Amino acid sequence: MFIENKDFEAWMKRIMERFDRLEERIPKPEEKAKTPTINGERLYDNQDLCLLFNICNRTLQRYRSLKWLAYIRIDQKAYYRESDVKKFIEERGNRKRETSVS
Repeated sequence: MFIENKDFEAWMKRIMERFDRLEERIPKPEEKAKTPTINGERLYDNQDLCLLFNICNRTLQRYRSLKWLAYIRIDQKAYYRESDVKKFIEERGNRKRETSVS
């Protein structure tokens, strides 16, 4: 089975047009949502911390309720400052080491 040259070129033109349309729909890296910050400090959301600490949402909520982890609310969503997360890691990490050494 052979394809005539003009048919092949027409198909290729249609394929390339589709690729061009798809390319327009894909966001460019500079157009993607940037990491939220406040005063130059990175903010983490619940999903970020759950993945970072390998914990579930309920555990993260418990940390907030116990006031172990400071957070701020923006549009009904909890965010955590990078400095607060580092402080939490230092405090909780030290307590874990102290209890395992004793």
